[in-house]
Amino acid sequence: MSVPTGRLTKNQRQHRITKLLEAQPVTSQAQLVDLLKSEGVDATQTTVSRDLEDLGAVKVRLPGGETAYALPELPVQQIAPEDHLRRVLGEWVVEVAHSVNLIVLRTPPGSAHVVGSALDRSGLEGVVGTVAGDDTVLVVVSEDIGGDAMAAHLRDVAGFGAAHKKAGEDNNVALNGKDNEKEED
Repeated sequence: MSVPTGRLTKNQRQHRITKLLEAQPVTSQAQLVDLLKSEGVDATQTTVSRDLEDLGAVKVRLPGGETAYALPELPVQQIAPEDHLRRVLGEWVVEVAHSVNLIVLRTPPGSAHVVGSALDRSGLEGVVGTVAGDDTVLVVVSEDIGGDAMAAHLRDVAGFGAAHKKAGEDNNVALNGKDNEKEED
């Protein structure tokens, strides 16, 4: 994958700084400027200083007494408790469907980002990532776990249970989080 160098946007540069601070001890702004330069990124000490402030970087004491920059753990990087995932899925997921290693979660309009974020922060083994739209979350699952097993797990966490294994099975359809019997002709 090609990585752009030279003049980056502020967000791109701050992302690089975050990766550098996570990868090694950085003891000074001058060192950070040099590390960025070694990756082909042009930045001045003044710019790096502002970036560190924007990122909330702080100096911490390392074993041996030396200080280095560190970033506080961001909420998006914290693992959310399982109970949080249960509440979010139970409240916002109205339908679960899957295919091979992909799962589609339906939510009310404007709610998909809440579910996607909760899944991302859950640390749920096998979830490679999520993509959230307005009312749909696409969950990509590792092939060794598979969509069927993960969809069943997410249904259980959401409180759907086995009754919602597949839309239409046993004439049950999930609509706005409630079971509705299909009418027979």
